Amino acid sequence: MWFKNLSLFRFTEPFTLNADELAEKLDALRLRPCGAHEESSFGWTAPSGKSETSLAHATNGYMMLCVKKQERVLPPAVVNEMIQEKVVEAEEQQGRQLSKKERSRLKEELIFDLLPRAFTFSRKTYAYIDPKGGWLVVDTASANKAEDLLGLLRKSLGSLPAVPINTVNNPVTIMTQWLVSQETPTDIVVEDECELRSPGEDASAIRCKRQDLGLPEIQNHLDSGKEAILVALSWADRLSFILDKNFSIKRLRFLDLVQDQLEDIEVEGEDMRFDADFSIMSAELGLFLPRLIKLFGGVVKS
Repeated sequence: MWFKNLSLFRFTEPFTLNADELAEKLDALRLRPCGAHEESSFGWTAPSGKSETSLAHATNGYMMLCVKKQERVLPPAVVNEMIQEKVVEAEEQQGRQLSKKERSRLKEELIFDLLPRAFTFSRKTYAYIDPKGGWLVVDTASANKAEDLLGLLRKSLGSLPAVPINTVNNPVTIMTQWLVSQETPTDIVVEDECELRSPGEDASAIRCKRQDLGLPEIQNHLDSGKEAILVALSWADRLSFILDKNFSIKRLRFLDLVQDQLEDIEVEGEDMRFDADFSIMSAELGLFLPRLIKLFGGVVKS
């Protein structure tokens, strides 16, 4: 399980639960399958796969969680076609046009009838807790999905003193400086992608991919006042990623120096592979995240 996106939160109070205590609290909101007439179901599931039942997978002090959403799928085009047929049939029988309220009621009745026969589709969102570092890391680029997971965790625990990362120095300011000066810390390399945007309501923007960001045309945009709201970076030849203006990390890749560690580990079965992947990934991020945050002046503590 290698995370591809990172939404970062910090605990404002120490996280003191161990894995067994955490799993016990999550169990009350364990995922149950959608009922026949339910559009969706949302709850915790075992992170590592089929053979594990615990809702908190612990490795080297880190704890992995997984939330799963199961939805019944009713294609809108099919529903719209069927409801239109029912509306036409009802209007012909009654000799009048149906009101908006009556159409809405027909649609609700149709969906109620169709739901038990609809296919289900499931999506998982993973996260892990680093009690020692004081982080909660969610594998998503979507603020809504991250908040859904945090909301369920808050409901499971009764409270959740966790807030988004807010760095002392504005990410846009620092990333723009790196592009303007063409100078970065020794362990950070600017790669070949960025998005530049002018400040203000009527902002113009330019997106560059597979470009040398030191070229004069890029510098011209920076000289005209555009700022870097997204930049592709790599760290210490170990990770590559996209960092955006909200300090969210996207398209995270663990490079060969990290992946090669797996060759020295003998694993048998999916669960052991999951544990090995999680162990290496969490240890790597345990070094990377504090370093990245330090480059932006540390976190603002309320």
